[in-house]
Amino acid sequence: MTVSTPTKKDPEIQSSVDGGFGKRSIGQRLIGANTFWIALVLLALVIVFTAIAPAEFATLFTFQTLLIETSVLLVLSVGMTFVIITSGIDLSVGSVLIFAGMVAGKTMEALSPDGDATKAGWGVITAGLVAAVVAGTIWGLLNGFLIAVANIPPLIVTLGTMGAALGAAYLLNNGSDVRSVPTELNKTLGYGTSFGGVPNLVLVAVVITLIGAWLLHTTKFGRYTFAVGSNAEGARRAGIGVTAHLLKVYTLTGFLAGVAGFLSLAYYASTTISAHTTDNLNAIAATVMGGTSLFGGVGSVLGTVIGVFIPAVLKKGFNITQVQDFWQMIAVGAVLIAAVWFDQRRRRRRNSR
Repeated sequence: MTVSTPTKKDPEIQSSVDGGFGKRSIGQRLIGANTFWIALVLLALVIVFTAIAPAEFATLFTFQTLLIETSVLLVLSVGMTFVIITSGIDLSVGSVLIFAGMVAGKTMEALSPDGDATKAGWGVITAGLVAAVVAGTIWGLLNGFLIAVANIPPLIVTLGTMGAALGAAYLLNNGSDVRSVPTELNKTLGYGTSFGGVPNLVLVAVVITLIGAWLLHTTKFGRYTFAVGSNAEGARRAGIGVTAHLLKVYTLTGFLAGVAGFLSLAYYASTTISAHTTDNLNAIAATVMGGTSLFGGVGSVLGTVIGVFIPAVLKKGFNITQVQDFWQMIAVGAVLIAAVWFDQRRRRRRNSR
């Protein structure tokens, strides 16, 4: 028996390949892209704060601080971009970050004399890194299995693992932070610089972001990610292993959460549990603000980078101009709602053609 293969391309899958705009000029696609408008918002914010406080905002120290403060969130958001493009969600990344950092800290303490890791060398630090990455990957694999194989909705699965990972992190150290972190790690990765002043933490985040962009936009893995998010059933009929791919995507996100947990540990020299309780929402907001569609099939790593910097620039600008931080929440909320509204308009225009 022969099976005929349809020659007509699935409109939703094709839309994800061409950016959702069909056969339009580059200029028309640029103007119609969420990323373009969000980039203009970021540029406008930088210009406004520079005009208001040029001596304080437009300085090398300010921008260096911005880059450092966004590095951990950027690593989380790269993973979130893949998940949301598949039309999924991961509420557990913040808790997995905390758990991975806690596992890394406890591992380094266990390998150090008298449980004091402050004087530990790179052998112990490397063991801590491996422990953090493995811990994060296991949680990601668990999420992927429950979502892709057990067919439980991503919202429910990751809501459950969000609480489970956070509870497990508390149990590891009786509800308190790990503060015995190698000085060498904090000095080198947390606050060290290379290439004439570029923070090492930022360099790691940039490398991970570039790899994520390459993976999403130039490889078969990335094409499958867009196809699954556009039309999972169509992707399955086209021969894509949707179950296996979703398992890989959520595992990747857990892996990056583990890396982010180790970076956070290096920067703060502590697990700082209370500082990461909203990282999951911040990563989702940054990804969506950057133009990644909550409906799946559309998104970019570049847009996510821009989305990460908008709240950071707002916070830094408000602090410098002595505006209450509460206004930042309002501004970010407005930009987030506008981004989703713009995406819905784009989808309606595409579906009407």
